[in-house]
Amino acid sequence: MEAQARGLLETEPLHERDEDTVAGADFSSMLSEEEKEELKAELVQLEDEITTLRQVLSAKERHLVEIKQKLGMNLMNELKQNFSRSWHDVQTTAAYKKTHETLSHAGQKATAAFSNVGTAISKKFGDMSYSIRHSISMPAMRNSPTFKSFEERVETTVTSLKVIYGRRKYEEAKEE
Repeated sequence: MEAQARGLLETEPLHERDEDTVAGADFSSMLSEEEKEELKAELVQLEDEITTLRQVLSAKERHLVEIKQKLGMNLMNELKQNFSRSWHDVQTTAAYKKTHETLSHAGQKATAAFSNVGTAISKKFGDMSYSIRHSISMPAMRNSPTFKSFEERVETTVTSLKVIYGRRKYEEAKEE
């Protein structure tokens, strides 16, 4: 008996096997009829309180929806606000700032490269006009090293422009 009493007074935490033992134990035989009635009354009271709290929560949620409707807030507006807030949060991250800086720098370099390509194309057009005036026929001109070089540069420029145009469209779409 003393061992059982001491066991109830121990302050050490229960272990998993102890919890299983307690959960499977039948304490109803240890309780008097009066204690059982008190516990049943407490159980009914707790269930009633839980039901009341659920009803109050439901009423508050309905009221919340009514207020949002009066303010013109609907699901789409909330999604837009959440998206805007999230996008702002992304833009303030160090990773985004670094990426933006890198892409801006790359764009500046690409602009400079296009300027150089434009100058080279102008020079080649000048060379070609001289070649056209002095060439006997178009097939001969097409096989000339100048025309071949120009053709390759134009193809490279067009490919580069497509890539950069695609990147800019992507960045613009992200900003919107």
